[in-house]
Amino acid sequence: MTRAITILLGILFFLVQTQCTAHEVRPAFLEINESASGQFTVTWKQPISGDYAVHLVPHLDNGWLESVPDDQYATEGFLIKSWQIRDDSPAPLGNRQVSIEGLADTMTDVFVRIRLRNGIAIDRIVRPESPVLTIAPATGDDDILSFLRLGTEHILSGPDHLAFVLALLLIVRDRLRLLTTITAFTVAHSLTLAGAAFGLIDFSINFLNALIGLSILFLAVEVVHAARGRASFTIERPWIAAFGFGLVHGAAFASGLTSLGLDGPNLIVALLFFNLGVEAGQLVFVAVVLLIALMLSRVRTGWPPAVRLAPGYVIGALATFWTAQSAIAYVTSG
Repeated sequence: MTRAITILLGILFFLVQTQCTAHEVRPAFLEINESASGQFTVTWKQPISGDYAVHLVPHLDNGWLESVPDDQYATEGFLIKSWQIRDDSPAPLGNRQVSIEGLADTMTDVFVRIRLRNGIAIDRIVRPESPVLTIAPATGDDDILSFLRLGTEHILSGPDHLAFVLALLLIVRDRLRLLTTITAFTVAHSLTLAGAAFGLIDFSINFLNALIGLSILFLAVEVVHAARGRASFTIERPWIAAFGFGLVHGAAFASGLTSLGLDGPNLIVALLFFNLGVEAGQLVFVAVVLLIALMLSRVRTGWPPAVRLAPGYVIGALATFWTAQSAIAYVTSG
């Protein structure tokens, strides 16, 4: 009983924090490529939902991006702008700053990729809490750690994915079965991440997000069944549901990262460390929830019987909203 209250309070916290919005799995993308001496192509790729795009505007303090883009168009899930820049100054990007206007008001990360003819290669992730980047070379280890951190922060700040894990925690009471269930989920989305790295997976991100919403809604129903003491195939064999839905969640993660335009080995490394970060975030979340539940189990409090059903209904309400949100975006983008 106290465990259900803990989960409910956590869900309500995420609801207030995110204003019912599912976390954006797709980073924005800013690429600066020096194709010839003094000739630069700048590409800005911003995720959109249907016809809606949050206010994100990239700036370079040398003024390159203040002009009207040479090209601008929308594809499914993205608004793309590009500039052709001619600059023959000795070091046009030396210690310049990239800033993303409006980023601080979103939950979107920005992947910045710079390739210069002098051999400088920069891959950086700009986050809402620090929307300004100074252009300077760094080691490959820093880039790898950026994707590890991106995966961890993504799962811990994503109420939709955490709601899925919460639902599993409410359904699976046996600790050994919980371990096998979480492992099945991990193996499944690792497989789809690998498939994306080799170009075997290519789905609409809005379609995948709608499926994620449905997967959470499905588990919400099972949470209510478990609270009422009913049996079902999912409650008796939760690892099967976790594996099947893990394939969908992993495909969404992968589709978001493959949109960055990373090639071969770089993409594989990015997906690997992003996946490790996701796993670390999941384990931290599960450990915290179980610890709080253990502490509250020592408190003897009489809760009304209906309270046991509340977590399932709250998860179901959120999942219904996320499903409708993504389904509308999918239909309007097609």
